Amino acid sequence: MSILIFIIGTIIGSFLNVCIYRIPRKKSVVFPSSHCTSCGTPLKWYNLIPIFSYIYQRAKCSYCGEKISLQYPTVELLNGFIYLLLYYSFGLSIDFIFYSIIFSILLVISFIDFKFQIIPDSLNILILIFAIIFKILQYTLYDISPNIFNSILGLIISGGLFLLIAILSKGGMGGGDIKLIGVLGFILGIKFSLLNIFLSFILGAIISIFLLLFKIKGRKDPIPFGPFICIAFMIVTICGENIIFWYLNNI
Repeated sequence: MSILIFIIGTIIGSFLNVCIYRIPRKKSVVFPSSHCTSCGTPLKWYNLIPIFSYIYQRAKCSYCGEKISLQYPTVELLNGFIYLLLYYSFGLSIDFIFYSIIFSILLVISFIDFKFQIIPDSLNILILIFAIIFKILQYTLYDISPNIFNSILGLIISGGLFLLIAILSKGGMGGGDIKLIGVLGFILGIKFSLLNIFLSFILGAIISIFLLLFKIKGRKDPIPFGPFICIAFMIVTICGENIIFWYLNNI
């Protein structure tokens, strides 16, 4: 089962690459079918096998010889491993399905924000829609109280805090970041939202220092904050309870 979950993750990861390329360019993610972004040649099924096609084609388009970005197998691998991690954490459950969808969307957001410094509103809205559906299904199927008040509080406080930071820093925090932390706060509720915010700033500081030290980014280069929010959310989702337990027993 683990191998199947990983394969499904990589296949969906291949579609995520389409989203990463087309959404910021305001193109349909459905039509036209997959094609080389350099020569426009429609790709055959054997050009689209996750990871293996990239290796077999030696990172080049089979038709025009243009180099294929390392992003493509990276996203496929990441999504495959993310699905495996979620499978080990939640088993085959509604939680697994929900978080697989959310984590995949966050992967798209992370790469788009890193490359274009934008977080499309459509993706934030999509997360919120799936979150509402998930809470309805939890209540309908398992009689689990959705605790809407806690969710709304998580959204308002998370989004409000980032809005305040944006105002005080005069644009140091983007509107997309504010909306993203808000919708993730709706999923997490107030307690885990605060942990998500804290971890995102810790990750942001550590990774930014790394990027500057290795001259991947310059001091004046913008470093998008969205990927840090996404990574922190993934950590909180998987390990949030353990982190809080450790903190309360060691501080």
